[in-house]
Amino acid sequence: MCRVLSVSSSGFYKWLKEEQSPKDSFDEKLIDLIRILHAESFGAYGVRRIKRGLKHQGILVNIKRIRRLMRSIGLSGKGEPKRKRTVTTDSNHINQVAENHLSRHFTVSEPNTHWVSDITYILTTKGWIYLAVVIDLFSRMVVGFAVSEKIDSALISLALEKAYIKRNPKPGLILHSDRGVQYTSKAYRALISKYGMMQSMSRLGNCWDNAVSESFFRSLKVEAIYGIKISSKSVSENLIFRYIEQFYNKTRFHSFLLYKSPVQWELEASMNPEIINFRNSKLLAKKNVHF
Repeated sequence: MCRVLSVSSSGFYKWLKEEQSPKDSFDEKLIDLIRILHAESFGAYGVRRIKRGLKHQGILVNIKRIRRLMRSIGLSGKGEPKRKRTVTTDSNHINQVAENHLSRHFTVSEPNTHWVSDITYILTTKGWIYLAVVIDLFSRMVVGFAVSEKIDSALISLALEKAYIKRNPKPGLILHSDRGVQYTSKAYRALISKYGMMQSMSRLGNCWDNAVSESFFRSLKVEAIYGIKISSKSVSENLIFRYIEQFYNKTRFHSFLLYKSPVQWELEASMNPEIINFRNSKLLAKKNVHF
């Protein structure tokens, strides 16, 4: 063959040694997919969620191999830095306070029956801006959100209005929040009454009564906010919109949802309700918690 092709035997053997193996070729393709999944997750996914992402594409890979490849290209999941907590809840008021109708029962079997709402702060180079969200406990989907430079009842009302327009729930929905002055305002309580909802509030100073929203805010800040200098309210709105609507709701793998996204969970649960019972049984087998 060397004589026919006018190639030296030494050159032929050198080519054999340097020829890429099938394993190396597969690793290169995996690296490309890993880079895409990592970038689409705002750089948040570590080896376990990368493995889930590959599995969703029909690629089964050992977690050790993924860890090795991610290290080789300098990728890792994000961890939360230690930060001083800023309190956004002002409970020092004389407004009417609702009972806690939720009682930490964060696992529900139907959409649009139990929502939670909360406010968090985000630092920009021009000062603080505030984000209010409304989350459906069934799928952990953010069904409404609003951003403002003011932390007032107008902010949370706008988030609730967006959620109501998007989902159009039946009367009787339980809407849970903390007992901050915004959530106890007359304007907000009037809006809840207009929509036929039942208001529920956490106990005084107990953030675990609204743990789902706290968990979402942590994910948002770790995965999309920390380490980024935000120059204005409009920039923060764009970043928050992309995180919630393009990533969190549609593609982010949620361990509570058997590593499905909120959109995927609602779709599959509507076609196969047994998946809800399966999820609940797995949660009970794992540990006795409600969220």
